[in-house]
Amino acid sequence: MARTQEAVTELRRGLGAVLRRYREASPLDQTAIGRITAYSRTSISHIESGRQFPDRGFWETADQALEANGELVEGFDRVVAEEKRVRIAELQGGPVRRFDATPQPPRFPGSPRDEDGQDDVNRRELLRLVAATGSLLAIPAVDVDRVRHAEAHPRHLDSATLDAYEQLNDTLWARFAEAQSKREVLPAVRQQLATLHASLNESQTAHVQRRLCTTAGDLFQLCGEAFFDSGNYAAAAQCYAEAAHVSKEARDPDLWACAMTRHAFISIYEHQFNDAVPLLEGAAKLAVRGDPARTTRYWVAAVQAQTYAGLEDLSACQRALDRADEVAGLDHKAPATGWLRFEGSRLDEERAACFVTLRRPELAEPALNKALGQARSARRRGSVLVDLATVGAQRGDVDQLVMNGAAAVDSARQTASVGYVGRKLGDLREQLVPYLGDRHVRYLDSQIKDVVSVTNSQ
Repeated sequence: MARTQEAVTELRRGLGAVLRRYREASPLDQTAIGRITAYSRTSISHIESGRQFPDRGFWETADQALEANGELVEGFDRVVAEEKRVRIAELQGGPVRRFDATPQPPRFPGSPRDEDGQDDVNRRELLRLVAATGSLLAIPAVDVDRVRHAEAHPRHLDSATLDAYEQLNDTLWARFAEAQSKREVLPAVRQQLATLHASLNESQTAHVQRRLCTTAGDLFQLCGEAFFDSGNYAAAAQCYAEAAHVSKEARDPDLWACAMTRHAFISIYEHQFNDAVPLLEGAAKLAVRGDPARTTRYWVAAVQAQTYAGLEDLSACQRALDRADEVAGLDHKAPATGWLRFEGSRLDEERAACFVTLRRPELAEPALNKALGQARSARRRGSVLVDLATVGAQRGDVDQLVMNGAAAVDSARQTASVGYVGRKLGDLREQLVPYLGDRHVRYLDSQIKDVVSVTNSQ
């Protein structure tokens, strides 16, 4: 039943995204749409992100104002129909077929699409492979005849082949880290996944099966990271869920905990912090069962700190940060992997981000200035600069706001994939509202809007 509820949530987010794209293609901003529909600008932002879902009257008014030709109203009706389907299934206690009716992005004459047709086909095929491979990996573990056949005919996958699969995963993670546009790695990931999937059509021993599960759990997390960076949270969630599933089959608590932590990140970025709490609590319990030389438990604590900051719990946030700081005392640290790169070097940045969320600029600024000196990539530098600009807004320091905000925009434009920094810049726009009487702030707002529009078109 959880999957059907997820389908409803995805439909709401999809419809919100359609609303946002129509609005951005029009001369109207969120405030103007709010006035037309009798909603606040903040509510419009929440509706566009899927956090708020108004009644049909709103969608009818917005559809007319944005000349959406009925698409917004049709999208609303589809969401309502799916909600009704789920309620009926819950009452009957039986299964319900998942309703695959994600609203399509609007197509404006002469405007770029969110993804071209071929890109969309590639994404769907990759997600199909993720789901199919995850399902296949669960079968042989309980299929005694297949296991016995594999043990009697050890000719399919040997250790050298499995080593090659794992080494290629490491190479793909390295390419992902170096790529300007994180989506560049997806075609190679898809090819690797297709190879892995083909291997599963052969009978394998239990030992080989577990190693394949580990390899797939690693690869699924990389898929999720690429989708997450481009803002496709529904696809990322699917990849992380499958990664957790096969990591459990692999009996690897660290890999499993990392998949759950990445899944929790989606809720954090959607500001649905309560949804992240149980995922992270589960990840923390798994991490304790993992390899004590790995940094898994410290990374989970760092992410929990972000969640507590979003919940405005300073004490819990600081306790989680203190647990994360213990990574510095780890004497024999296991080598970093693609799926677990946490070593504590970014704790100043993460600590500062928590204090920014908590609106404690006096605690955030020293850590941010330190983190800015450590940031090597344009992506990390842009993230720190956005937080420094937010500190300026919280303090009422317009000069600091404009200076760091403009620098963050420049950093975002240096990358081919501005999804992460672009999302933070989009959040910064809400901090600009009280200062829009200043022409420099208005200019910064227009620059951020340009960057965010690029993010949405990726």
